[in-house]
Amino acid sequence: MSQQFSSLGINKALQGRLVDLQITVPTTIQKQVIPVILNKTEDVVAIAKTGTGKTAAFGLPLLQLVNPENTSIQAVILAPTRELGQQIFKHLEDFNSDTLNVSIAGVFGGIPIKPQIERLKHTTQIVVATPGRLADLIDKNAIDLKEVSYFVLDEADEMVTAHKEGVDVIIKTLPKSRRTMLFTATLPGTIKQLIQNSLSKKVITIEADMDTVGHQGVDHQYVVVEPIEKLNVLMHFLNANHGQRGIIFCKTKAAVNKLAKNLAINKFSSGALHGSLSQGIRDRIMEQFRAEHINILVATDLAARGIDVKDLAFVVNYHLPDTYEAYVHRSGRTARAGAKGLALSVIQEDEVQDIPEFEDELGITFKEYKKADAQSIEENNGLLWARRIFKTKPNRDVSEEFKAKIKTIFHHLTKEELVDKILANYIAETKTIAEKPEVVKPKKKK
Repeated sequence: MSQQFSSLGINKALQGRLVDLQITVPTTIQKQVIPVILNKTEDVVAIAKTGTGKTAAFGLPLLQLVNPENTSIQAVILAPTRELGQQIFKHLEDFNSDTLNVSIAGVFGGIPIKPQIERLKHTTQIVVATPGRLADLIDKNAIDLKEVSYFVLDEADEMVTAHKEGVDVIIKTLPKSRRTMLFTATLPGTIKQLIQNSLSKKVITIEADMDTVGHQGVDHQYVVVEPIEKLNVLMHFLNANHGQRGIIFCKTKAAVNKLAKNLAINKFSSGALHGSLSQGIRDRIMEQFRAEHINILVATDLAARGIDVKDLAFVVNYHLPDTYEAYVHRSGRTARAGAKGLALSVIQEDEVQDIPEFEDELGITFKEYKKADAQSIEENNGLLWARRIFKTKPNRDVSEEFKAKIKTIFHHLTKEELVDKILANYIAETKTIAEKPEVVKPKKKK
């Protein structure tokens, strides 16, 4: 292992940390990017899928290039979300060693700024930041970026979409002599404009693992539903994959909240993640998801950035994304580190025409997922109903006298007979609801 990384130019101190971390083989992006960062001087544009080891691709050479004798900030790494920033910070701290002794600080939004200002008064050589918080620190003259030699934009395509104003402020503050390294999964027009305006004329472009930009190892499927059956079809899919872990993507915060509430009612192990939640709640949900205390995350696109969780079996597009770039990032949450995964899009009839366009643009192939029939949906709803009963906590406020009267009614029934009767009652009630005619209120006369 050490030889493989040493052939890329990684020094012995970092090789030792990699051995400790059981990182055995460099990924394709690491093989292509590390020697360029270490041995060249040009700016770098690296186009690579999520989950291919980009953090180590820029993190390892930066730790090696930083001058430990220089106490100034020499490298800035920008991430679009706090979750991704924290992940990068943790990886760098893991790679760091007593021998290297590089001082790394993380400055992210959503938490108090004063402790971060105090931290920056001490020796700091690498800063990992979110755009908004770094722009705030610049505005308060609380950070000195005059000696920055290396500037990394990770998930740059999302950065310029959601944080363009902050990114512009930061770029204007950085020395023009800096070296910029831009990492992105896609190359939309906004990124091309950023490259043209903010990088040097001589740029080394690297494309890694992009034979199928829609991600190798991902099985892309879609299922066509009527609006009224969308939730039931999703519930059937989740029940069929009970115990497996995944992320469901929605377009809006309201949709995330509504779907997460339905999952909670049906006793799925799930949590919601979107930008309007407090940072404390977002952190708690992510900790629960990473620790496998919850299996399903319902999220918006931006909130899900930086989620590097292994062994996710599926992602579901509950709403088809508006852009090809968003689809790439969504589907990239599964099939990480060489694993297999499913990306299922739940679409309506008028969206079927969009599928060939996604295939052509991303170089992927969709298969149609076989939708559950009406009987399977009914049976699945019955299973969900049974699970709700099973997981309902007993009401301790019920009087013993009343409970005794209920028991008297059922006492002569066996367990099998009681289940049969409860199930028959459930089926009769659901049938009555289904057959109940819709009441149309008469329009008021003007």
